[in-house]
Amino acid sequence: MNKLADVQRLKQASGTAAPDEERSAGAAAVNEDRPIGATAPKLGQLPGAALSQDGLRPPPAEEPFYSPTRDEVALFEHCHENRLAVMLKGPTGCGKTRFVEHMAWKLQRPLITVSCHDDLSASDLIGRYLIKHDSVKWQDGPLTTAVRQGAICYLDEIVEARQDTIVVLHSLTDHRRTLTIDKTGEVLEAAPGFQMVISYNPGYQRMLKDLKPSTRQRFVALDFDFPAPERETAIVVQEGGISQIDAETLVALANKLRAFQDRGLAEAPSTRLLVATAQLMRRGIDIKRACQVALVSPLSDDAGLLDAMNDLLDLTFA
Repeated sequence: MNKLADVQRLKQASGTAAPDEERSAGAAAVNEDRPIGATAPKLGQLPGAALSQDGLRPPPAEEPFYSPTRDEVALFEHCHENRLAVMLKGPTGCGKTRFVEHMAWKLQRPLITVSCHDDLSASDLIGRYLIKHDSVKWQDGPLTTAVRQGAICYLDEIVEARQDTIVVLHSLTDHRRTLTIDKTGEVLEAAPGFQMVISYNPGYQRMLKDLKPSTRQRFVALDFDFPAPERETAIVVQEGGISQIDAETLVALANKLRAFQDRGLAEAPSTRLLVATAQLMRRGIDIKRACQVALVSPLSDDAGLLDAMNDLLDLTFA
């Protein structure tokens, strides 16, 4: 009876879910249970080929395709060598996430990716106690796992997270490189190879959705944008598997559609959408129809804008 009472007290103190809920710790769930203070397993001991049991994704065997636009690869390497955190800024679908995957391969570091959202809490990143039957076990969150294992921790769309969640990154992104786990009393020093990387789309910034200066100034900022037409064409050929001529047609159309931002289009068509369109074309879908469903329709629900963009399609493929 005393043991059950202790469990209930721990449950109330840690704010955990009920025993049968055991919700995941954020977008990159960490599934390993270990007693407080236990040593994390080495990367080579982790089971699973693609995604390990505690959320780590080992470097891929093959190089993820990425076409550099400037000196971002060399800059990232220098940041990693000097233990500097990196902030990636750029529009949706311009290659930020692929760049991080490419750098994880190039540096041969495991990668943990977390997609940030309004409900992401500090406990989702750091970890929590889980009640299992009549025992209590600590579960590392994705950030704690990355700190223990010396992984790259990538927080995608960081401005979507709450400010009280973002602040837990501060001690990891300055000279201290430590993470304090209040619930266990641990102060972890980041293992060699650990690096914090965040990204966001400046177009989404609003008065209530922006990074504080105290957070911004802990990062080296790399600016991303859509590639030049020749480079974007090469990407679409490589990733979409279509001909050079068809890829040039798609890129030219995308650049015309991007001009609709002056007419109220919230987000320009991304390289990612061009690749999706090309993949439909490769499967035999007519180019105009593929552009309608994969390039134009996802951009807006505004009837006037959609009519104008579809008129442009008609002129392009008349």
